[in-house]
Amino acid sequence: MASLPALLRDIRACTICATHLPLGPRPVVQAHASSRILIVGQAPGRKVHETGLPFDDASGNRLRDWLGVSRDVFYDERRFAIVPMGFCFPGTGPSGDLPPRPECAATWRAPLLARLKRVELTIVLGQYAIAYHLPEQGTSVTEAVSRWQETWPTAVALPHPSPRNLAWFKRHPWFDEALLPVLRARVADILSTDAGAKRIR
Repeated sequence: MASLPALLRDIRACTICATHLPLGPRPVVQAHASSRILIVGQAPGRKVHETGLPFDDASGNRLRDWLGVSRDVFYDERRFAIVPMGFCFPGTGPSGDLPPRPECAATWRAPLLARLKRVELTIVLGQYAIAYHLPEQGTSVTEAVSRWQETWPTAVALPHPSPRNLAWFKRHPWFDEALLPVLRARVADILSTDAGAKRIR
C-alpha cells in the first residue's frame, strides 16, 4: 500500500475528470497521517480553485467560526484533514456550483480515508458529503443535522457554511444555540491533547 504522501501526490496530479472541468483540474486536499479532525466538504468553489487553499472563502470564514479556530490552526494538516467529495472545481450551474464529480470519490476516497488513522471527529458538510458518510441520518440535510447526537462524538452532520444557506441558519436557531457550543468544545478538547499544541486562538 502506497504511503499517504505518495497517495497525495497522485491525487494532486489527477486528471481523470479533466474533460468535464471548465477550469481544468486542480485537486485541492489537505491531510496528514497525524490529522485529528476530518472535514468532509463538497467540492472547491471558483475562489478556492484559484488559490489552491481549501475553504479560502466566505464559507471557510463561517466554518472556522463554527469550530472556534484560527486560520493558522485550521490549515495545520497535522490537526485538520480537509477531504472534499470532489477535489476539483466542478463548474457552475443555474443554482450554484455543480455537484462534485463522482469519479473522484470512486477513485480516491477509500484509499485516502484508510490512511487517516488518528481522526477522532469527522465533520460532514452538506448533502453530498452526508449521503456518502452518513446515509442512515436521513434524506435531507435538515434531518441529518437535527439527528446529530446519534453519531456524536465521532461524527457530526452540518449544513454547508455557504452564504447561500443564510435562510437555513435563520430558520433553525437551535443549530447555533445547541449544536455549535458543543462542537466548539469537542474541537478544543481534541486539539488540546496534541503534544505541544499551539493556542487555538
